[in-house]
Amino acid sequence: MMNGTNDIRKTFLDYFGDNGHEIVASAPLVPMNDPTLLFTNAGMVPFKNLFTGAETRDYVRATSSQKCVRAGGKHNDLDNVGYTARHHTFFEMLGNFSFGDYFKEEAIYHAWNLITKEYGIDPKRLCVTVYHEDDQAFDLWKKIGGFSDSDIIRIATNDNFWSMGDTGPCGPCSEIFYDHGDHIWGDRPGTPDEDGDRFVEIWNLVFMQFEQMADGTRIDLPKPSIDTGMGLERISALMQGTHNNYETDQFKRLIDSAETAIGKRANEETIASYRVIADHLRSCSFLITDGVLPANEGRGYVLRRIMRRAMRHAHMLGANDLVMHQVVPALVSEMGAAYPDLNRAEALITETLKLEETRFKSMLGKGLKLLDEEMSKISTESALPGDVAFKLYDTYGFPLDLTQDALRSQNRVVDVDGFNKSMDEQRAKARAAWSGSGDAGTDKLWFDLKDELGATEFLGYSATEAEGFVQALVVDGERVQKAAANNEVLVLVNQTPFYAESGGQMGDVGTLIGDGVEITVTDTRKLVGDLHVHVGTVEKGTLCEGTTLELKVNEDRRNKLRANHSATHILHEVLRRHLGDHVTQKGSLVAEDRLRFDIAHPKAIESEELNAVERDVNEIIRGNSPVGTSLMTYDEAVDAGAMALFGEKYGDEVRVVSMGAVELNGQSFSVELCGGTHVKRLGDIGLFVIVSESAVSSGVRRIEALTGEAARQYYDDYLQTVRATSALLKTSPAELKDRVAALQTERKNLERELAEAKKQLALGGGGAKGPDIKEINGTKFLGQILEGVNPKDLRGLVDEAKATVGSGIIAYVATNDGKAALVVGVTEDVVGNFSAVDLIRAAVPAVGGKGGGGRPDMAQAGGPDASGAQAAIEAIETMITKS
Repeated sequence: MMNGTNDIRKTFLDYFGDNGHEIVASAPLVPMNDPTLLFTNAGMVPFKNLFTGAETRDYVRATSSQKCVRAGGKHNDLDNVGYTARHHTFFEMLGNFSFGDYFKEEAIYHAWNLITKEYGIDPKRLCVTVYHEDDQAFDLWKKIGGFSDSDIIRIATNDNFWSMGDTGPCGPCSEIFYDHGDHIWGDRPGTPDEDGDRFVEIWNLVFMQFEQMADGTRIDLPKPSIDTGMGLERISALMQGTHNNYETDQFKRLIDSAETAIGKRANEETIASYRVIADHLRSCSFLITDGVLPANEGRGYVLRRIMRRAMRHAHMLGANDLVMHQVVPALVSEMGAAYPDLNRAEALITETLKLEETRFKSMLGKGLKLLDEEMSKISTESALPGDVAFKLYDTYGFPLDLTQDALRSQNRVVDVDGFNKSMDEQRAKARAAWSGSGDAGTDKLWFDLKDELGATEFLGYSATEAEGFVQALVVDGERVQKAAANNEVLVLVNQTPFYAESGGQMGDVGTLIGDGVEITVTDTRKLVGDLHVHVGTVEKGTLCEGTTLELKVNEDRRNKLRANHSATHILHEVLRRHLGDHVTQKGSLVAEDRLRFDIAHPKAIESEELNAVERDVNEIIRGNSPVGTSLMTYDEAVDAGAMALFGEKYGDEVRVVSMGAVELNGQSFSVELCGGTHVKRLGDIGLFVIVSESAVSSGVRRIEALTGEAARQYYDDYLQTVRATSALLKTSPAELKDRVAALQTERKNLERELAEAKKQLALGGGGAKGPDIKEINGTKFLGQILEGVNPKDLRGLVDEAKATVGSGIIAYVATNDGKAALVVGVTEDVVGNFSAVDLIRAAVPAVGGKGGGGRPDMAQAGGPDASGAQAAIEAIETMITKS
């Protein structure tokens, strides 16, 4: 239909695009520029810093269709969703913005022109409100829209005055209302019946005109701005002839899909449950797309609450099978063109919903049975005891508000104080069971902070920059309110893109910047399970608790860490396929400049095998397949073939990282449980090179490798060395190997010839220090000092001398570099009278040695003092003489 939701969105963006506005894609639902918000809940949130002047861009007017979620904090519409015509957890906000460019007149003109001409809405059905002091807006509506005075309603309350906070930009509003007809109860804004459904606000124009000062005064902004917001669901309902958002084309298709999945058509009694499913599917899917996954705290907990509320309504409708994931294709079909990331994340959305609904369905029946049993024990006026509500939460996964929702139809409530008391008791038990650093004082400090503040929201899977506010500062083990320049400080913020060291991946570094303060982060650590603590130094200013900071990860370093971490996954699987399934990871280091990977393997890896491993890793990298992430239970992940690391602790839910092309078994090349950060596509790793393989301990081998620019530089240095060496040897790189082999052969021959020449020279008398052959008491004796002869040659020389002497004793002393080596030989016919061992032991003290050993016919020894060589020979002569 021409008035379809997608057409209405496109018409809006095209209109403002044609009128000089930059069409800006929707920002993520996790606000990176406003740490005070749980989720992006308005169209202006991504532009907040432009309005305050903290940021500038290359455009001064913009338009967008912004994804928004209101399901937590003060903006929480969860309880009303499904039961009213216009409440949603997820909605789209159409908006046009001026950052100091145009102001009221052009904003009102564009609004009127779009609504009455582009959308063709009957002007007679419209009325507007203005802030009661805003005469300028009043006059402009009369001029541009032709309204009578009675159709321009002055509102004296803050409903028509907007402010960003207690201080900062603010200004009057003007709201456009549509009259659905007198057949619907209600009246104009400002009347007693204004809350009826007859007059519905469709567009709010905010005129940022003033700055609110701390003393309560307001001053004019130098550059007034415009911020408008029109709910896509509301304008779609209007243009499709209904006052109920759930009767628009998009919701009808989602509800139709849910009816098909459940096998029942909606009726008056069940339509609210179908609306809950349709609405909640949108919020769940877009939150998962933007990196939020179910968890027990923070944004993940809100997502889980939304999921389980929808799943309970599917159960109420009598669904036998899993429902939520079956509606995902309809959502992608409806909204995938406007939000391409939804197509990319479809598999993750489906798997996450399957997992959560499977787990919840298995516990739901038991939980509801327990709830019914407990409610039957108490009077109809009594609240459900808090410890029972906590048991439902702790044992069956029922969030408190889900229990409250289940009791809603009975007009029953829960003892919330009792629930909180049970929650506190569980935290105390967890604290007692914690095995931490061993520093009880430090552990207590961080546990107290965890109890007070909750877990840190980690944004780093999808972002390297965000804003966060300082929740706590720790200096020298003590919590402080502020830290001055030059102080080392541990900084805890509510949300962060900084990865805390875990699983071998080093913690991120970067900067934290606020108003007049700057901190250099040198490490990020994970304490008491899930607090991301930034370790750094205050470079300037004074850092105070409560300060809002811009958190910037060193992105170049992060990218190198990502590449090295992803490379370890590929390397692990390649090693297993080459060496066998016994190969398991025994440790790793993922640093920015290198990776280290330890594996269980009983022997050295041959160079040919290493070459093959390196080649296969690079082949997988060149395939450039996307890296996939999904969420599963631990058992499901292992059953699906995911690699779990022995000795690691895993929670109920695990992140499963898949890399490489899908193989015949339907599984990606590498599938591992991992909480680290990774490249988006394997091609981002670049190049992979193994630089060493060595032993770490018995049965453990270590591989060190490089990726990306470091690998390229390694090869570049290697090539330069090859080229320089080739030039020195006057040969080409291709012939270098043969040339070096020839030189080695030539050197060995020369060394052999030189050794032979030294021996001949020494034996020829040139180096002799004593007589050639003596006869002592009838026994021939040859004693000689050989200068420069290799000690290894002495035994051979002694054997040769025995042949020359025929019968007798030979003693050679080789002197080299001030040291002496002795060998004594005794011919067999003389062994009965003389032992070579005894003779050498008599001689070795002269050269500063001790002992000596061998056989009666051949013995050897050595000493550090070559100057005693002649005395050693004389000692042998003396012993022969005395025999």
